[in-house]
Amino acid sequence: MQDYSVNQFLELAKTPKIEIEVCDVTLRDGEQMPGVVFRPDEKIDIAIKLDEVGVEIIEAGFPVVSEAEMRAVRDVSNLGLDSKISVLSRSVPKDVDAALACDVDMVSVFIATSDLHLKYKLHMTCEEAIKSALETVEYAKDHGLIVRFSAEDATRTEFNLLKRLYKKAEECRADYVSIADTVGIMNPRTVYFLVREIKKVVKIPICMHCHDDLGLALANTLAAAEAGAKQLHTTVNGIGERSGNTPLEELMVALRVHYSVDRYDTTKLTDLSKLVQSYSGVMMPKNKAVVGDNAFAHESGIHVAAVLEEPRTYELYSPEMVGSARRIIIGKHTGARALKYITKKMGYDLKRDEICLLAERVKRCSEFKRPISCDELRKLIHDLDIEIVYPDL
Repeated sequence: MQDYSVNQFLELAKTPKIEIEVCDVTLRDGEQMPGVVFRPDEKIDIAIKLDEVGVEIIEAGFPVVSEAEMRAVRDVSNLGLDSKISVLSRSVPKDVDAALACDVDMVSVFIATSDLHLKYKLHMTCEEAIKSALETVEYAKDHGLIVRFSAEDATRTEFNLLKRLYKKAEECRADYVSIADTVGIMNPRTVYFLVREIKKVVKIPICMHCHDDLGLALANTLAAAEAGAKQLHTTVNGIGERSGNTPLEELMVALRVHYSVDRYDTTKLTDLSKLVQSYSGVMMPKNKAVVGDNAFAHESGIHVAAVLEEPRTYELYSPEMVGSARRIIIGKHTGARALKYITKKMGYDLKRDEICLLAERVKRCSEFKRPISCDELRKLIHDLDIEIVYPDL
C-alpha cells in the first residue's frame, strides 16, 4: 500500500508521464549562498549522501576558483560514485582545462545572454558572447567531456536569439542545453511554454535551473518536467544565492507523489538535510516542507485523535518515507485522547477524569508560548495528587 492516496485530479488532469534525471548543485550553487563554505571533507560527505539517494549528476564545484577548490572537486571525482560528476565552466578554454584536471565526467559551459548581462556584466556584444561560448563547447567536446551549455539569464534573453543559440550549441555537439531562470522571474505557465518551444528547436535534452526569488522554483521545475525538460537542478534544503534554488527533498517527494518516480531513496533525505544544515550553518525553519522539525508534528487535539486512528488523515505520506518520525506535541491544543496516548507511552495508566484534569493544567502551562517537555508533563502528573497506576511494560 502506498504511503499516500492517489490524487483523483491527477487522472482527471491527465498528468503526463515524465522522463527526468536530477542534477544536484549544492556543492557549487549552494555554496554561493553568502557565508557558506564547504571544506573538502564536507564536500565528500555530501557527495556520498547524494549518491546514496540516487542523484544522477552531482555538480561538485567551480574548479578554476582556486587550487583548493580544484583539489576538492578531484577528491569527489575519485570517489568512484555512481553519480556523474560535473563542474561549472565559464566560456573560456582555461576553465575547461581546470575541469579536465579534476577528472570529471561533465562540464557546464555557461555565458550570460540577456541584454542586461551583456551590457553591464560582460561588456561584450551578443556576437562576441556567442562565439566565445560555442568555441568553448567545441573545445570541451574535443577533450571528451559531456557538455551542458547553459544560457545564464535565459529567461530574460530575447526569445528568438535564445532559440538560435541553443540550436547552434546542439550543432557544436553539446549534449544538453540548460535554461537558467537566474533571477527567478518565471511562473509555471511561462516555464511550460518556454520548454515546449525550445523542444521544437533542439533534439538534445533540456535542463531546467530555477531560482526561488518568487518562491516558485519547485513549481517551475515541475512545470518544466511536464513540458519535457529532462534534467532538473536542485540544492539540498534549497540553499543558494539570494532566495536559493529548487529544494532537492521537496522535488523528490513531489516526483514520487505526483509522477510515480520512485527510483530515489527518499528515506535518506532527512539525514542529508541535517548534514547540509550542519556543514552550511543554514538552519531550516521548523515548518519547512519534508525535512522541517514540524513536518510530521501534531498538537491539535482533533488532528492528533485522527492521526492516532489513521495517520493518513493528516499526513500525505509517512514520515518513514523520508527518514523522519512522527511527533505528538504537548501544548495548548493537545486534547484528552492525545494525552492518554502520550501518558500511556510514558508508563502511566490514567483514568478519564485524571486525563481531563491534566489537560487543563497543560493548557495553563502552555500559555507561556512553548510546548511542554515529557519531564514537565511527568511533574504535572505527579502534582495531580492521585494514585498513579503503572502498567506492566
